[in-house]
Amino acid sequence: MNTQATPSPQFYLTAPAVCPYLQGEMERKVFTHLVGPRAAEMNDLLTQGGFRRSQNIAYRPACEACRACISVRILANEFQPARSMKRVMATNRDLVSNVFPPQPSTEQFSLFRRYLDSRHQRGGMSDMSALDYAIMVEDTHVNTRLIEYRKREPGAGISTEAKGELLAVALTDVMSDGLSMVYSFFNPEAEKRSLGTYMILDHIQRTQTLGLPHVYLGYWVKGSPKMGYKTRFQPQEHLTPRGWERFVEEYEG
Repeated sequence: MNTQATPSPQFYLTAPAVCPYLQGEMERKVFTHLVGPRAAEMNDLLTQGGFRRSQNIAYRPACEACRACISVRILANEFQPARSMKRVMATNRDLVSNVFPPQPSTEQFSLFRRYLDSRHQRGGMSDMSALDYAIMVEDTHVNTRLIEYRKREPGAGISTEAKGELLAVALTDVMSDGLSMVYSFFNPEAEKRSLGTYMILDHIQRTQTLGLPHVYLGYWVKGSPKMGYKTRFQPQEHLTPRGWERFVEEYEG
């Protein structure tokens, strides 16, 4: 009988780097590799413990003097959209979404570049090539899906196979307790659609349909304009030193 224990994941610490969210701060991350037959199981456990996935890496902040990055998850079963969110859903009722395996396309990359060039010109992803994008999508050992959101073509009726303009894409992990939004992007010229909000609302609905409790949104940094939108989706929980705790912030919808 083989009594050899399953190898435990090895964790590593990055060198300090400039924080992209808070001016004057330095960031460090602890990370491990998500590979092998236990990758999906480890992704579940680590995400529930505050990690995020990027390709085959799971990481979380490990900054020496700052604890501003807080993991956020929406309580999907209790969620009720605010009035403004209902308007976003109505505005985008002409969109059709389809779920695919994590396979990149030229059309996706073109939209991805438009998004980066408009929203993240100075970010760490600003110089990503088509190959970089393909690796971001394909390099996964867990249950990952691509969700495309397209405008329904005139005359398509109720078809769920519409081939209209691609407006948004979400790279999403399906976990045992919900969905984790790994990365999403959209047409920056369709500002009136609020596509970022729409994709989160769509993920909440998908999670409810699956009968699962959580939508993981990654990190929220209080005071960072880039992260402010995440606390709009309530009720939600934040990971604290005491575990996951309900967070409430007043928001007028």
